[in-house]
Amino acid sequence: MTVKDAITNKLREAFSPESLDVTDESHLHEGHSGHRPGGETHFRVYIVSKAFEGKSRIERHRMINTTLAAELEGSVHALAIKALGTGEG
Repeated sequence: MTVKDAITNKLREAFSPESLDVTDESHLHEGHSGHRPGGETHFRVYIVSKAFEGKSRIERHRMINTTLAAELEGSVHALAIKALGTGEG
């Protein structure tokens, strides 16, 4: 299983999102800190879930970071997050 698949699966399980897009942007960071050959180090997440309704941006990011703690402590160097509640955006 790829890191992208692991991230996608964990976010689906934790938040039952209406919309979810996980993009590996590692190729955009070649030569920068944290990049490794083969990628899977820099990701962008766009997620819409009822779980984020009434939560601040910081609370939403903390929820996602907690869910992905193993990946963030391991191979993932950077994670850009856009998390919205249902009907936002």
